[in-house]
Amino acid sequence: MNGLAAPTTVLEWIASVAIVLGALMSLLAGIAVLRFPDTMSRIHAATKPQVLGIMLLMLGVGLVLQSLAVVGVLVLIVILQFVTAPVSAHLTVRSVYRSTVEGGAPGGPATGATGIPDRAAASGPAAPGPDADPDDRRAGSEPENNAGKAGPPG
Repeated sequence: MNGLAAPTTVLEWIASVAIVLGALMSLLAGIAVLRFPDTMSRIHAATKPQVLGIMLLMLGVGLVLQSLAVVGVLVLIVILQFVTAPVSAHLTVRSVYRSTVEGGAPGGPATGATGIPDRAAASGPAAPGPDADPDDRRAGSEPENNAGKAGPPG
């Protein structure tokens, strides 16, 4: 046998399906990172399906190999993914959020974890909606009615 024989038992079929689904989830996570418009969406796409994909891959490999030592290593891999993926996603999103709230990136539009500029940041400020009031003042400007407020001395 060359190792590429078709699965014959139910256990081999379950393992094959788990491996294919895990690989597909990881592939979709990679595609979503490139396609989603902003950092928050990209990080969500990079962590959620990727962790599920790795879990399915490890399940499939464990069912195929059926070795206690290998299953122990696979369980350790899954546990480490469950611990590290949310932490790294949280820190990445927090860093991007702080850089955009505290003045933005000095060199141009905010970039995601992949280094690709966010489409929302690259397109500039959002246009007002169809029901927006054209006389509406932007944040940071003075209120229309200054009655009762003390002005600067002078």
